[in-house]
Amino acid sequence: MSDDRSLDFVSSSEPRGEVARPSELDPAGLGFMCGLEIHQQLNTGKLHSRMPSTLYEMGIEEIPTEWKREARRLRAAQGEGGRVDVAARFEARRNRSFVYVQSPNSGLIELDEAPPLAHDESAVSAALTISAMMDAKPVPFLQAMRKTVVDGSNTSGFQRTTLIATDGEIQTDSGAVGVDVICLEEDSARKLDTKSTAGGEVVIYTLDRLGVPLVEIATAPDVQTPEHAKETALALGTLLRDTRMVRRGLGSIRQDLNVSIACGDRVEIKGCQDLDWIPKIIRLEMARQLHMFRLANELRAEANLPALPNDRRDDQIPTENRVAKSAAARIPMELHDVTEAFAKCTSTMVERGIASGAVVKAAILPGFTGKIGTKQSDEEGAQLPRLGRELASAAKQAGVAGIFHSDELPAYGIAQPEVDAVRHSLELTEQDAFVLCLAPEWQADLALESVITRARQSYHRIPKEVRNVVIRKGAPEDGTTTAMRPLPGGARMYPETDIPVVPLDEQRWSSISEDLPLNRTQRTERLSGYDVSNNQVEALLNAELDDVLITAVEGGPCGCPGVPAKAMASALLDNTRAEIAEGTSVNPDSFPWPILTLALYAREQGIITREGLVPMARILLQEGPSHSNTEFDTRLDWFTQRAEAEGLTPADSSAVEEAVNDILADRADFVKERGLGAVGPLMGMVMGKLGGSADGKLVSQILREKINEITEE
Repeated sequence: MSDDRSLDFVSSSEPRGEVARPSELDPAGLGFMCGLEIHQQLNTGKLHSRMPSTLYEMGIEEIPTEWKREARRLRAAQGEGGRVDVAARFEARRNRSFVYVQSPNSGLIELDEAPPLAHDESAVSAALTISAMMDAKPVPFLQAMRKTVVDGSNTSGFQRTTLIATDGEIQTDSGAVGVDVICLEEDSARKLDTKSTAGGEVVIYTLDRLGVPLVEIATAPDVQTPEHAKETALALGTLLRDTRMVRRGLGSIRQDLNVSIACGDRVEIKGCQDLDWIPKIIRLEMARQLHMFRLANELRAEANLPALPNDRRDDQIPTENRVAKSAAARIPMELHDVTEAFAKCTSTMVERGIASGAVVKAAILPGFTGKIGTKQSDEEGAQLPRLGRELASAAKQAGVAGIFHSDELPAYGIAQPEVDAVRHSLELTEQDAFVLCLAPEWQADLALESVITRARQSYHRIPKEVRNVVIRKGAPEDGTTTAMRPLPGGARMYPETDIPVVPLDEQRWSSISEDLPLNRTQRTERLSGYDVSNNQVEALLNAELDDVLITAVEGGPCGCPGVPAKAMASALLDNTRAEIAEGTSVNPDSFPWPILTLALYAREQGIITREGLVPMARILLQEGPSHSNTEFDTRLDWFTQRAEAEGLTPADSSAVEEAVNDILADRADFVKERGLGAVGPLMGMVMGKLGGSADGKLVSQILREKINEITEE
């Protein structure tokens, strides 16, 4: 996705806006650009292994002991162009090893011990269908590529991805948004735990999710405002659900945001699960980029260096090289062991760390006093951007819990004497800042090297990188983000030679394009012709049950005559499936529809009582003849006979009327006192007298008629 398509209107004047008021920042005036990347799991088997895409939602403590584990180390390799990707090179320096838990739906291919199989045909068809719904242009040959990934989330060190189509478009109320590429790729392994050891970090993954097909959709930077980004994500999600080919549920779809303003640069923000948070996350990123731009120019002014241009397109390489050389000279890559300064420190954290063999290392940031910042909130409740968070993010990528810096000390149990001792040991002036890291020496060194690199970067425009929304208790903390890794480049991609190229013939594309799934508007119009309320229409569409309703109403499945739309809609939306499946081994989400439609048909035909629907459907589910191998009439006969044996067939109207008369005679005074208000209390008495064999609707009708006769006398 191009970074600079829409900057021509940006003013050459100083970027305006209050960082403390992110909601008031002007996207157009700041040269705002944004595009989305959507990753949606498909409801098919795994992409290259023919394993099921079953997900085992277990934490590390719940993993069965019999599941095998494999330990690995990964290293960065050169891409097709002979270069090592910047993101892969970064990951390789983190000194991490990996343990992979082999779930029942993972085998030799997931372990990278057998070559991958060809593309799953259902997944390819789903990706092509999605492409056609966006009016995208398919590529003539589907060539799997390897995308280098060295964070351990793939056992092979790369992710397989296949370009499907380009140059599509989706419509939103605020205008069209282009779709640059649509790809089909493997999902990653799921992280279970991270443990620190003397030899480095050990990250534990489970392989249940590895290889699940994802369709990746990357839009053009046509998003006009932060609010339009939310609208675009909603439109994309709706289109994907309309295919009925995608998985649903938590984690099945992920939205990434590509965000920049003219005085900043493109960053990719991951972890935007809640669409309502998208506008705030984007506005806070705009504020962060604006703050870091102003800080860079403050640092440059103090060092007598040329100011950063207001527009990144105006950057000059010779000037930036000069600034980089000056920043490196001002902040040398020198680390200092200051453990002795903490010999008498009473901080429990420091005492325990040193006792376990950790050291306290320091890095000097000359002239940075007051520029690292302390934790403060903006006027809307989120943390204000500050260099300290950027430095901490850089350090945490080495696996440390965090850092201490002089702008916030004394704090955290570190008192003024320790601060003075560090300053004296490092021979600092009042203008000089320092950063401390408490960790094993190798890890402290790696963390502080990252801190120094990040501090030097603060003289420049923000780096292109991948950032992650800060999550607390399963939800965004305040919409702010932290750095994860450098933004990957083109060096990470090279062809996959183990998977044959798939030619896309014109007939297959035409067949898919001419038989596209209905969109939301078409589905709504289709339901409007049936006897269901607007609320039921909305609920059926959200639950993706409209096709089931139509099939049942028009006759089916498995030969069942049509059932009333209102009755079927109520059964689908009133948790009836879960009630029937209760106490059985059947998952309500995979409940067989012929069971429900037959039971509903029997109820509507008066074969069973209304109260008998759930127990009889459960009996049919567990003991009845197969709906796939038995004619409907035969199954209905079995159902009718079993209902009679269970006492769940309705009593005739004369029996009901007799029971009602008996109850009314016994409770005549109560009826005269309460009138129609007596219907509810007396219903249970009549039903009990009939042994549960009456239809509640019929009992209620006869009760009302008889009570009306009594009260009118």
